[in-house]
Amino acid sequence: MTWSGIKLLTPAVLSMALIATPPVIPAFAAGGGGGGGGDPQSAMPPPETKPPAKRTTQKGKKKPDKQSSLDDPAFAAGYRAAYATIYQRNDYAAAIEQLKALGRDDAANVANLIGYSYRKLGDYKLSQTWYERALKSDPNHVLTWQYYGLWQIEQGNRETAQYHLSRIAAICGTACDEYRSLAAELEKPPGTGLVY
Repeated sequence: MTWSGIKLLTPAVLSMALIATPPVIPAFAAGGGGGGGGDPQSAMPPPETKPPAKRTTQKGKKKPDKQSSLDDPAFAAGYRAAYATIYQRNDYAAAIEQLKALGRDDAANVANLIGYSYRKLGDYKLSQTWYERALKSDPNHVLTWQYYGLWQIEQGNRETAQYHLSRIAAICGTACDEYRSLAAELEKPPGTGLVY
């Protein structure tokens, strides 16, 4: 190969290496709100960190993004209030209204907590819809995989719950709270009441 050929090939190889390099993701991004299998009241989760996608008007003009959730004090306060309504007061209907009022139903943390609240109210169909919405927003949202796995166990879908457990292992390993919690519930005989 000639020197000029090496000069042309080097930028191409470097750009391919950059494309193939996986992104660095903050450790808390996969978990989100709810506290996993441990005590959900022990630590307040960070609100959703992903800014909303840019929206376009009918004429194709870009609307400015809203502030990201971490930068929006109103969102953070509302999210924390809904979180407390769920995990401290167990008022799931009120929490659903609080979460929907945030205007961020598309955020994985918000959708997951709405799904959790519907599940606790016994509305499994709506709960499923919200869990799937959360996973559509963030396929690596480990807490949704855990809560949806618990939903699967409650529905008698132990094989599907096992799949959810494998997804959790792929995202955060087998030592994370979400994995340990769902694995412990799967070890119980069918028909045993869940503790979460």
